[in-house]
Amino acid sequence: MATKEQTGRHEPGARGLLDTYREVIGHTGALLPVISFLGRLPVAMIQFGSVLLVTETSGSLATGGVVACALALGQVTMGPVVGRLADRSGQRAVVLGFSLLNAVAIAAYTLGALIELPTPALIVLAVLAGASIPGIGPLARARAVPLVRGAGGDGRLVNTVLSLESTMDELSFVLGPALVGLAAVAGHPAYAFGAAALLVAVCGSGFALHPTGRTAHTAERAPRARGGRERLPRQVVVVRVGLVFVGVLLGACGAGITALTEELGQPGQAGLVYAAMGVMSAVVGLSMAALPERFGLYARWRVATAAAALLSLPLVWTDSMTGLYLVVTVFGAIFAPNLITGFALTERSCPPRRLAEGMTWAASAFVGGQAVTLAVAGRLAESYGPGAAFALGSAAAAVAFLVALAARPAADDSAHTTSLVRQGAAGR
Repeated sequence: MATKEQTGRHEPGARGLLDTYREVIGHTGALLPVISFLGRLPVAMIQFGSVLLVTETSGSLATGGVVACALALGQVTMGPVVGRLADRSGQRAVVLGFSLLNAVAIAAYTLGALIELPTPALIVLAVLAGASIPGIGPLARARAVPLVRGAGGDGRLVNTVLSLESTMDELSFVLGPALVGLAAVAGHPAYAFGAAALLVAVCGSGFALHPTGRTAHTAERAPRARGGRERLPRQVVVVRVGLVFVGVLLGACGAGITALTEELGQPGQAGLVYAAMGVMSAVVGLSMAALPERFGLYARWRVATAAAALLSLPLVWTDSMTGLYLVVTVFGAIFAPNLITGFALTERSCPPRRLAEGMTWAASAFVGGQAVTLAVAGRLAESYGPGAAFALGSAAAAVAFLVALAARPAADDSAHTTSLVRQGAAGR
């Protein structure tokens, strides 16, 4: 094994961490992170804004919740299909087609809400808007990781890629709701939906047509072994299960935060509380790249899920705005480590020809757990108070920890990683 002196790599300090991020951007180009961030921003805008838009036009919060859940379930159902198509046909055509389709679907959904279509029709339009999401977040991971691997990048550099991508996700879920809130204050939530349709059409197309989109399908062109598609290892499915429960945690906490701010007579503070949580998660996400490689992925997963279970407990007894801000800001630190590690384990275990599908499945598992729980936790909070919703989240985090504790790396895990690096070296 090469020493640090031989490879020229050292454990990163603050300066080394910046150099590592510069190295990643050197592989992807400076434009790709920008357009991928702007291209995924509409997802956060329409997910958060659906409740506001439909509630505003229908006058019913319950209808807004049902329609928003339908949109999320459409995304969860079609996300892996988008990933599979990208694996088979390349990202360029798939992302371009879905970006344009999504722009039209968002516009149709917005128009349907504005003209006050019946709830069943709105649900259909919401499902279409969710199902046509181009999946830029997970596909950006599936694109950037092979670029770094192909240039001979090691596990630490891959971890940096995933840290950057998760940070952009977190920032989008801070900025997206903020833009919707500003639109609502300025006049109507529909303004934000118009901006979302424009962003996904322009930046989604830009992501599809970026030069790296041409190389995102190189691994899949390799000859296939007999027997069709390669099977996904068992640990990929185990990671998805863990991500479902992390999604349940976030959904339950979202319902609890909304209920508690309403109970305290300050419902407008909910968005700011989410923002505090998201900013802390983004900061910790960027710092994840500094972790040494000897702190293995499975150990990180167990620590991250244990921290989620412990740090979510104080929320159950929080009963003031000051306390909520303090607890949520600390608690926000757990989401990025869980997501970054989940995507890293998926990348480590997935066959190269199924990486996009694996990444979209991981994202769908998280979003699915969150979407379904929002409705359940909302009813719990209405019946038994915000603490009940928070307790559901803590229980989900505890289950995620048990899943992580029981998980074991496959015997061929390290061999798979070595194979990826060798494939990249051969292609240079």
